[in-house]
Amino acid sequence: MDKKEFQIEIGKKIRQLREKKNISQVELAALCNFEKSNMSRLEAGNTNPTAHTLHIIAQKLEIETFEILKFKTLPE
Repeated sequence: MDKKEFQIEIGKKIRQLREKKNISQVELAALCNFEKSNMSRLEAGNTNPTAHTLHIIAQKLEIETFEILKFKTLPE
């Protein structure tokens, strides 16, 4: 998995976790004190989030940070 694929998987996971909590992208961005456009780029996999950014998102989703990184990867 290359860097771009990894970012896309993180974004998909954030979106899945957000939707599971019935929170809109705008609401999560506001909770995290992020611009909506930044949250959109994160979920689209168009930016490489820092560990701190993932920690903030996890806190607002009331999950452990590592849960964002739990996704299936295909063997290379």
